[in-house]
Amino acid sequence: MHLEFRHLRTIRAIHQAGGVGRAADLLNITQSALSHQLKGLEEQCGVELFVRRTKPLRLSAAGMKLLRLADEVLPRIDALEDEFRALIAGKSGRLHIAIECHACFEWLFPVLEKFRHAWPDVDVDIRPGLAFGALPALAREDVDLVISSDPEAMEGVVFTPLFDYEPRFIAASSHPLAKKPFVDAEDFRDEVLITYPMDRGRLDIFSGLLGPARVEPRSVRQVELTAVILLLVASGRGVSVLPDWVLREVRSSSDYVTLPLTEHGMTKRLYAATRSDDATKPFMAHFLRLARTEPVKLQRG
Repeated sequence: MHLEFRHLRTIRAIHQAGGVGRAADLLNITQSALSHQLKGLEEQCGVELFVRRTKPLRLSAAGMKLLRLADEVLPRIDALEDEFRALIAGKSGRLHIAIECHACFEWLFPVLEKFRHAWPDVDVDIRPGLAFGALPALAREDVDLVISSDPEAMEGVVFTPLFDYEPRFIAASSHPLAKKPFVDAEDFRDEVLITYPMDRGRLDIFSGLLGPARVEPRSVRQVELTAVILLLVASGRGVSVLPDWVLREVRSSSDYVTLPLTEHGMTKRLYAATRSDDATKPFMAHFLRLARTEPVKLQRG
């Protein structure tokens, strides 16, 4: 027996309409075509599917079995068709994000909160575990967007600039360096530097200042949470360098002092890396717009 979706739709339509004529109208085909299709289906099954002596037309026991199958299968097919239409229209899809910037959680969550209200049918996930292999994961389509401050030339990948930020030195207000107008690389030689648990090449303080100057801090302490870093700094357990959007809450606190790195300060830029084919999807374009504007609000406090 060779069943097709149209056969299941035929059984359901005749059952709902109570007759071949009205079912043909529901299916938008002629009555003769529907009768021919029904006859062919019964020949395949080897049994009558309707009790023809009744009005309205009633399903036989065998026909009820096919109706139960239709009620189980057709809604799933209809739902899948709706999903495909939404994908084509750009209303649904997948946005799995990998982050090479540990502190980006501070501004990413407010962005995602606005995004989910506008695109409830987009599957959003964050993959921090891919931080050190994020771009290869993007190329493999394991993730769909990578937040990075280190753009690379990759075929099929586009880096969209998001916003500029300033990494700033932070210490307790009682720290000896608090009286300086700025700090430079040499100021870190005798300090306990508190950082996120990331490779040094991904940390602004090492890639932008200490690495080029070949300066090594007295020790490095890695801490997962921003709140804990701030607590340790306020307690005089070390100093840190954090992006300006992270420091918005401590600018007015008497417990801390924040200073620029070097006399002229340091500026870095964050990018969103996406596959070229995905960059123009409506939901992706909207996410990128939010990621360009919402973090600036945090920077300004």
